[in-house]
Amino acid sequence: MDRGTEDVLDAVGPRLRALRRERGITLADLAAVTGVSESTLSRLESGQRRASLELLLPLARIYDVPLDDLVGAPRTGDPRIHLKPIERFGMVFLPLSRRPGGVHAFKMIIPARPQPLEPTPQTHEGYEWLYVLSGRLRLVLGERDMTLPAGEAAEFDTAMPHWLGSADGGAVELLILFGLQGVRAHVRAGPHRASDGAAGG
Repeated sequence: MDRGTEDVLDAVGPRLRALRRERGITLADLAAVTGVSESTLSRLESGQRRASLELLLPLARIYDVPLDDLVGAPRTGDPRIHLKPIERFGMVFLPLSRRPGGVHAFKMIIPARPQPLEPTPQTHEGYEWLYVLSGRLRLVLGERDMTLPAGEAAEFDTAMPHWLGSADGGAVELLILFGLQGVRAHVRAGPHRASDGAAGG
């Protein structure tokens, strides 16, 4: 094995550990959802176990990152981001950025419904910026209840109770920027009591 390949493999463990900590996942949790033993995951992160495709594929799925990102493989020069829709809380999220950590960009689609949903405000750490691409967004922020048409933007601290939904039951498309905590609240979470409706931003 050449030195360059060894360097790439040596960097996998620290990268996996950083991703797991960013996601707020314990080794025990990761073992439960991947079927890989906790001791194997620990050795993989510490560099005592060599990365293999068999180990990396389930981790790439759980972290929702390209396999190339786990091994730090260089990009082939294609700057395009291939969108992979994520469905959560009855909405669709299209990732527009691909680097783990930092600020993430998403296009969010709230589907049309026969009747607008009742707000179920949520809170989480972070700060959020949004821009309405089409439709009419209902934004409940603390005691305020606002309707934002296409072309309007808003930004707010997500520690304040907030909720995003359709103002009139029609489809709404948004561009959203938020950090790690916002990503976890929107996209990483499992089934939620508001899974039929819009989620907090």
